[in-house]
Amino acid sequence: MPKQSTNMSGLICLTTESIWFDKNRYDEAEKRFYEGVNGPATQQQAKGRQQKRRHRNSSSHAGDQELVSRMKSLELENQTLHKVVVEMRATLQKLESRVAVLEKSPTPAAIPAAKVAPVKQEKVINGDDDDIDLFGSDEEDEEAERIKQERLEAYAAKKAKKPALIAKSSILLDVKPWDDETDMAKLEECVRSVQMDGLLWGASKLVPVGYGIKKLQISCVVEDDKVGTDILEEEITKFEDYIQSVDVAAFNKI
Repeated sequence: MPKQSTNMSGLICLTTESIWFDKNRYDEAEKRFYEGVNGPATQQQAKGRQQKRRHRNSSSHAGDQELVSRMKSLELENQTLHKVVVEMRATLQKLESRVAVLEKSPTPAAIPAAKVAPVKQEKVINGDDDDIDLFGSDEEDEEAERIKQERLEAYAAKKAKKPALIAKSSILLDVKPWDDETDMAKLEECVRSVQMDGLLWGASKLVPVGYGIKKLQISCVVEDDKVGTDILEEEITKFEDYIQSVDVAAFNKI
């Protein structure tokens, strides 16, 4: 009996507690509660997803338009290149035809060569084989040799008439006296008294040396084949009363 009374009391407690029998209602209420709390965030997420879809659609549409425009430009370029290739082919065909015509026609250099080449005709007199001139006559060779010799003689005569080029040099001499008492005017007179074929005296001046002594600096022009510096110095130093030494200060070819 005590055990049965315990079971009965448990059943009575369960009948009084309605929460377990209305669990579905509580679950539905809880679900609606959370949906009410998270409702605005869920709507924003949905809007964000819609905007992303629209953005993807618009970007893909823009990409398609760009691809179409690029394809059109490539087609135009292809057409232009095709026209250029066609024109180049036509030009190449024209050039090939011109080259073929030029190759068939004789070259200008060959025509004069054919004209220049001498043709010796064979002469037949009275039908005898001995009268055939196969190698040309001796008279023609003698005539050509005579003309050649005349031309050589005329050239030699013309060349002989031309004046030969005379090699000349300009010389500057330093003529030194013995001391400061030497008469420089007489010294210059002695130097200029030296005369040779191919010698021409020029300007002169007195240049101080030191201690009151002056040297005579005189220029002259000589023909190299006729007058040498050694001979000129030897002739000038013969006037030993006035002249101590002669030096070549400058020597230039003219």
